[in-house]
Amino acid sequence: TAQVAALLAEAVANHFDPSVVALVQGGASTAQELLQLPFDHIFFTGGAKIGRQVMLAAATQLIPVTLELGGKNPCIVLDDANLEITARRIAWGKFFNAGQTCVAPDYVLATAGIRKPLEEAIKAAVESFFGSDPSLSASYGRLVNQAQFDRLEALLEGTQLLSGGQRDRKTLYFAPTLVSAELSQPIMQEEIFGPLLPFLEVADLASAIALVNEGEHPLAIYLFSQNREAQELLLNSSQSGGVVLNDVVVQAAFSTLPFGGVGASGMGRGHGRHGFETFSNLRSILKRGFQLDLPFRYPPYGNRLSWLRRFLD
Repeated sequence: TAQVAALLAEAVANHFDPSVVALVQGGASTAQELLQLPFDHIFFTGGAKIGRQVMLAAATQLIPVTLELGGKNPCIVLDDANLEITARRIAWGKFFNAGQTCVAPDYVLATAGIRKPLEEAIKAAVESFFGSDPSLSASYGRLVNQAQFDRLEALLEGTQLLSGGQRDRKTLYFAPTLVSAELSQPIMQEEIFGPLLPFLEVADLASAIALVNEGEHPLAIYLFSQNREAQELLLNSSQSGGVVLNDVVVQAAFSTLPFGGVGASGMGRGHGRHGFETFSNLRSILKRGFQLDLPFRYPPYGNRLSWLRRFLD
């Protein structure tokens, strides 16, 4: 992350006038200083805790904000899903960048008939992607820092390990890890943002939707099912920033789709034209001439008052 930030800073300085685009590197104190400046709009990407602080700082200056906050994105898998493709897509989306993306599947809700086969299929997909030892794979990433490593390690406590779990704090390696979890456990109480994938079993889609609706609205909901009625039920019975049917993560790549959250997962939209409109001020301009100035708009109105009220309505 630090290397990418340095590269971006160099590229921006080389290609943009600083009065047009400026990139400032820094941590929390730098961000707090920036929030004291009278910007026209603030777009923040991060967690809900810091998002609240950003919104509070912006409110003191009445600066509009767009917040993209992530959240616990559920991945619901029903018995009729294509097992091999579903497993491959979930494994790719979850372990891309070692799980450190806001749209990564956070946990799996699977019906009884497919849960165990799905677990085995995801294990097989992980091995096909990264080999028997992902630490040796050039295609598998590392955690951003030791604080995140420690946070993820703590989330493992109390869960039942299904696969993976190998880790090295010094190198920030954390293997793709599948676990069986309970709703009351810490791993199900906060956004994971790492390569840990909890599995929970549900009776049916209605039970899965009810479970999702008990929590905060997620940035994305993923449903794997070929049943159109199931797809419609999810769309009509849940709230989220977005929904993807039979895939994960790819919605973020389409510039034609508005991207953002709802409730605790954020507010406002970006990407493509939607991002352009977010950063634009839609100013209304009305121009009149002096040639026509009808007297009936001016008082006294007399019996024209009822007509004027209809006109203003």
